[in-house]
Amino acid sequence: MSAGTAPGLVIIGGGPAGLMAAESARAAGVEVDVYEGKGSVGRKFLLAGKGGMNLTHGEAKADFVQRYGARAKEVGRWLETFDADDLRAWARCLGVETFVGSSGRVFPSDLKAAPLLRGWVHRLRESGVRFHVHYRWLGWDQQGALRFDTPDGERAVQASATVLALGGGSWPQLGSDGVWQSWLAARGVDVAPLQPSNCGFDIGWSELLASRHAGAPLKPVVAHWRDAHGQGHQRQGECVITETGIEGSLIYALSATLRDAIARHGHTTLQLDLAPDRTLERLQRDLAKPRGSRSLSEHLRRQAGITGVKAALLREVLNAEQLHDSSVLANTIKRLPLHLKQPRPIAEAISSSGGVRLESMDDALMLSALPGVFCAGEMLDWEAPTGGYLLTACYASGHIAGQGAAAWLKR
Repeated sequence: MSAGTAPGLVIIGGGPAGLMAAESARAAGVEVDVYEGKGSVGRKFLLAGKGGMNLTHGEAKADFVQRYGARAKEVGRWLETFDADDLRAWARCLGVETFVGSSGRVFPSDLKAAPLLRGWVHRLRESGVRFHVHYRWLGWDQQGALRFDTPDGERAVQASATVLALGGGSWPQLGSDGVWQSWLAARGVDVAPLQPSNCGFDIGWSELLASRHAGAPLKPVVAHWRDAHGQGHQRQGECVITETGIEGSLIYALSATLRDAIARHGHTTLQLDLAPDRTLERLQRDLAKPRGSRSLSEHLRRQAGITGVKAALLREVLNAEQLHDSSVLANTIKRLPLHLKQPRPIAEAISSSGGVRLESMDDALMLSALPGVFCAGEMLDWEAPTGGYLLTACYASGHIAGQGAAAWLKR
């Protein structure tokens, strides 16, 4: 096994958090080497940009911070050093202008991730950051050196300071496989189990509904649910029927609440209003009108605007007698019960929760159990909905970890 010594900071992981750590540390005058297990950096960043690169969100800062839920206080401190406005200014310095869409999400003017990543990596190289690809981290050896699996065999690297930016557990094929959990735990680091976040859920449809309607969008609908304190909430949006259950932007926004409810009770129920533009009273009145020779499907279309997958869902949850009871039918249209069994596997999730507990780190994101080792990005124990919040916090944590590591090296 060959060995070497990195003269400054070693960063493991070439995603947004790792690259931002490299940028902030290099700006502080530190030598930086970035090690990436795949053949190129930023692969998940590029994937996230396929449908339009959502960099951040334009909402007010106070509302922005609350998107981080139980970790709002801690992530809010990160955002004091690098927030959504800083991210837009950073992109502008790379020659990429941004705009705020109708949803409040912020995008590059060309909606693409690749030009931004190329410009960023080029600037990092020009600043002196060294990149090493196909270096898959294997933990530490008995002497405390970093072990890497490389095309030329295993290599050990002695590092004076290290930033780990290894991602969570989602999209393992792009490098975020969570194998680092046991290595850190073995060294006394407190790690919360990784769980899926921004994910879909299994319901267990009939074969008929799954075969005919998987992939069908549900829009617009309003979701109704109760939180851990029994308080009712509602939110309008869109979702998609899958072969096993349901997913989509509306479900992702609620995924943490739904996942935690399933963990507490073994299951949870989400109710959907299939006709948010009609009152219950109107539906009851219209559906009570005589059908004559018309089929139930035609009656639902004419009197309630219910067709396609929405009609199929009513048939999924109601029996024949209930389907012909106008009052039951109207009430179910306004509160269709979906019994969620479990979240989809973490490998399918957009992101993950859990990871290195923030209580095991100082304000510079250095591990208390491993002085000189910093962590950033999705491998930390926080989560956020989609909409630019995930990426913004990854940038901010990388910025802090890079600065902290530079200060550690200069102490």
